Amino acid sequence: MENILLVLNIIFAIALVILVLLQKSEGGALGIGVSQETLMFSKSAGNFMTKATAVIAILFIICSLALTIVSRGELTPSNSVLDVIEEKTEDTPSIPENN
Repeated sequence: MENILLVLNIIFAIALVILVLLQKSEGGALGIGVSQETLMFSKSAGNFMTKATAVIAILFIICSLALTIVSRGELTPSNSVLDVIEEKTEDTPSIPENN
């Protein structure tokens, strides 16, 4: 199950990157205004790409959360490192008493 979710997560990530890169630039990021490209092309292509990007992003987030939940079940609680370390009294040098 974890491997399937991991493969799906990678596929969604690649698809999300491709969809974002394929989207047409709006041209108004710096407050320049309307570009000539927005006047010539219809908004329906941008609408589809925007909706597809939103759907893939939601699927990516859901898959990531599911992958986290599935992999979390395999973790076992562990003790602290300080609980495991035992004091070695025989290796510890002794302090001379006649100082």
